[in-house]
Amino acid sequence: MPAPERIPSRGLTEAELRTLLAEGELTVLGQVRGASNAVLYCTVAYEGEERPCVYKPVAGEQPLWDFPDGTLAQREVAAYEISEATGWGLVPPTVLREGPYGEGMCQLWIEAEPETEAAETTAASAHGLPPLLALVEDDEPGDGWKAVGLAEVGEGKTALLVHADDPRLRRLAVLDAVINNGDRKGGHLLPAEGGRLYGIDHGVTFNADDKLRTLLWGWAGEPLTEEATEVLDRLSAGLEPGAALTTRLGELITAAEIEALRARVESLRKSGRHPRPSGDWPPIPWPPV
Repeated sequence: MPAPERIPSRGLTEAELRTLLAEGELTVLGQVRGASNAVLYCTVAYEGEERPCVYKPVAGEQPLWDFPDGTLAQREVAAYEISEATGWGLVPPTVLREGPYGEGMCQLWIEAEPETEAAETTAASAHGLPPLLALVEDDEPGDGWKAVGLAEVGEGKTALLVHADDPRLRRLAVLDAVINNGDRKGGHLLPAEGGRLYGIDHGVTFNADDKLRTLLWGWAGEPLTEEATEVLDRLSAGLEPGAALTTRLGELITAAEIEALRARVESLRKSGRHPRPSGDWPPIPWPPV
């Protein structure tokens, strides 16, 4: 499956969208409920263009004992920078800027579109799972699906949690391994127009210790694709000291976290395989959706 076309919002280029998000006037319309940190739904307007967006002010972040340095907003922007460096465009345009409640992360709002074919094969809509995930009663995932593990579904019953064997998800699994994503839930997967797939909510990333928690373990231990290997080679070069990407990341995460990021990229290049759960940290986030 070829990489998606890089036009994420009605004709504006990626650079134009970043300018809109960074320079435009933010108008808060409401709050996204259910999040552990402040998530504000807004519009942003600049030079006649207006788009919906999400604004997460640093002032609304809850402290995390295992992420004592920097801010969640900075990590969200760092995840976007790495996504852009891969060329896969898996994270919506994201900037760090001042807003009505101080500095925060501002990200283009992505309107998720249902994937009808996948949804029809999914028997788990009652459990709140997005179409790319499913719960099946069989011991094997079936054609087109990858097994994650057993999940409790109530009344003492379990079902096999699976995700689609989808090249877009596989790219996202590689990105998560690189950025050490500690919270890849099903609700963070957004199928969008044009067949694109985005991942959102990257505040719990880039820890220097292994924190990878994800629902995308289906390829664990399998060889990386040739495409992923080429992307990792480019990332390795881009993360050299003094490189533009490294300099940008230095404004967002710590030197120790950048060094750990380099080490993860090199480990993936050396092994040539998707990582397995380490056993030192719960491998699946809670709640999973």
